[in-house]
Order: sequence, then C-alpha cells, then structure tokens
Amino acid sequence: MAKLDINNISRIHLIGIGGIGMSALARHFLAEKKKVSGSDRTLSPITKTLDSEGVQIFGEQIAGNVTSDIELVVYTEAMPSEHEEMQAARELGVPMMNYFEALGLAMNPYYLIAVAGTHGKTTTTAMLTEIFESAEKDPTAVIGSLRAKTKSNYRAGKSKYAIVEACEYKRDFLHLTPDVLVITNVEFEHVDYYKNLEDVQSAFKDLIARVHENGVVITNAKDPRIVPVLEGVHVPVVNYMSYLDLDLELKQPGLHNRLNAAAALAVAKHEKLDSDEASAALTNFTGTWRRFEYKGELNGARIYDDYAHHPTEIRASIDAARELYPERRLVIAFQPHTFSRTKALFDEFAKALGLADKIIILPIYSAREDNASGVTSRELAVKSLEFISDSVYSNSIEDAAKLLNKELTDNDVLMVMGAGNVTELATMLTR
Repeated sequence: MAKLDINNISRIHLIGIGGIGMSALARHFLAEKKKVSGSDRTLSPITKTLDSEGVQIFGEQIAGNVTSDIELVVYTEAMPSEHEEMQAARELGVPMMNYFEALGLAMNPYYLIAVAGTHGKTTTTAMLTEIFESAEKDPTAVIGSLRAKTKSNYRAGKSKYAIVEACEYKRDFLHLTPDVLVITNVEFEHVDYYKNLEDVQSAFKDLIARVHENGVVITNAKDPRIVPVLEGVHVPVVNYMSYLDLDLELKQPGLHNRLNAAAALAVAKHEKLDSDEASAALTNFTGTWRRFEYKGELNGARIYDDYAHHPTEIRASIDAARELYPERRLVIAFQPHTFSRTKALFDEFAKALGLADKIIILPIYSAREDNASGVTSRELAVKSLEFISDSVYSNSIEDAAKLLNKELTDNDVLMVMGAGNVTELATMLTR
C-alpha cells in the first residue's frame, strides 16, 4: 500500500467502532473534521455516544456499509479477513489498515508521548493527560479507558502534544514513533502471541529503537526485567523511581498507582512543567472506567469494578483494597480472560486470588479463542483452595449475582475483576 497522507483523507469507516481504541480514533478523526462512520456487531453506550457526536453508526456489519466515497477503512485485529465489509473494501479498492496502523498514521506527526508497559498504561496515560491539561498544554490524548472526569477516552487538543497508550500485543506499538517513551513495567503477558518473557522484552527493545534520536525513555531503569530492554539504547534514559512520592495524596490507592504517578511526574519534569502543579493535578485525578472504579453498595457492602486480568494486576488491586479497607472481608468475583492466559499463568492466578478472603470464579471469557488446552475455571477454583479456604465456581454472572445478593454484608468489600463482560455483574448488583 502506498503511504497515505491522513490530511488528504476526508471520509473514513471503522469496523468494530465500539471498542475502546477504535472509538477514540473515531473521535479523533471527527475532531479533524472528517466524515466518520463505523459498524459493530452490537450497539452499546459507546456507539450511542458516538452517534450523538456525529458518527454514522451501523448496527449490522454488512457489505453495504462500505461505499465508494470512503477513502480509508480501519478495522480491529479481531476481524477475520473474509469479513463482509473488508471484502467490500477490497472490491472497491479502498485502502485498509488495522487500528494500530491508523493510530500511528494519526499520531506520529505530533510530539508523541507514548505510554507502554504490561500494566499501568491506561492510568498513566490518563494521569499525563490530566497533568498536561492542567498545565494548559492542550494535549490530544488517546486513552485505553474512559476518564472519570470527562467520561471519554479521547481528548481533542490543538497543541503539538499527543499522549497515547501503546499496546504491546502482536508488537502493535511498533507503528508508533515516540518522542517520549514511557515503559511502566515489562512482564510475560499476551501468552497467545509471545513465547516467553524474552520475546516480550525483544518487542519493547524494538520500540525503543523507534524513539526519535532527540527523544527520551522514561522507565524503572533498575528493574531486572527492564535492564535487558535498555541494552544499547540510543537516547537518554530517565529512571522514574526518582520521582516516587509515597506521601503524595492520590484518590486511587495502592503502590502501583504511586508508581504510575512517578512515571507521569518524570514526564512532566522532562517537559519542564511546574512540579507542584503536576503533583496537584495528580491529587485531583479521579481515575478511569474499570480501574478500581467504585460502583455503589449492596447490603452495605462496597462494590468496585476492576479490569485486572493478570496475576500481577490482581495482587495490586487486592493490595489497594486492603489499604482502603483493612478491617473488611474482601470478596473477589473473577472472570479469567482467555484460555491461553489462564493456562499459562494458572498457578500464579491461584496464588494471587488466594490473597482475598473469598473468591467466586466465573467461566473463562474466551475472547474468540478455542480452548485447545482444556483448562477450566472450575479447575482454577479447586487450585485456589491451596491458598484460600473459601473458593467457589459459579456457572454464570447471573448465578454469581444471586449468591452475592445472599452473602454480602456491610462488613464486605466486593471487587468484580476481569477484562471480559464480568463488568455486567458490578452493574447488576448496584443498579
């Protein structure tokens, strides 16, 4: 495909527009005064909001959605190559690219601050957006969740700055060319694609190679998992641990959020923003959707919705809950995400979940994967009994809701965890 100039494209169609990343990109193109349409298999609050903002939304994914006036089709990687709309685009000769290619096309012309890492990307990106917004730097931002402050995953700015979440899955972040690269941490994740930790590290090493020659890498430079990634680095490295402030008053509990804040403060310092103002912005930061998000109460129990879907994230969220509620019983309703991740990190999941007082494990959310290994949530519930005395398996979200309605008391904190549709349980219990 010949290199496209995004400035010369005025009509764009997005397949799978209801996703967090795709919807943010749609908002960006809309802010750039382009005509935007999109389709998804199911309509949602996100597609409803996009419709109200001026995006043409199709609730069916059919060939007729792609017309000859469309100049670019963007699709999510989940779409099969034989998808009707993609076939229609080929027949019409409409250029196509996946979300991450389009993100790079749209964001690389900016002074790009990219936030990568296995954990903490979304919160750190949102924190940076808050800091730059507070400093009146008017950034453009693409965030992997909805900011609590604005209920949006996108901020339209008019300055040189763009702040973007950079995902390592399938090395997709290699479509970005950052001026400032934040690496929050590096662990073995996305086990359906990466072979091992070394494979993940190689991807981050390749990303560093894409940083502009006058750029910078901001990371925990002494983390043993990150040290190999920095070998041969061609730009300065700033250790964000120098900016860790354990006394900084954040609205989000947990050490992991203080580390995210440290990374954000390091970026602010590098960009010569006022340090006190940056810290003040962080103390006012109210978080993002599904990141330790308070939903309400049931029977006096406080209920939180959390995206944690990796053992490290589960431990961090449990630690945060213990920090806030040291005297309460902690109940976790967990939905494993993908068969491959559950199988590869099976023992680690059991140990992490065992840090709670009671766990309810729901069926694995497949995310279109086949269960090649045969792993089950029932097995995980049994394994967890090695670390906790109260671990049960629930057949469905509805069954879990019935159980929790009976069991929760005003001495409990419930955390609904997982990257799939388990968020429906938190809504069900608090509406």
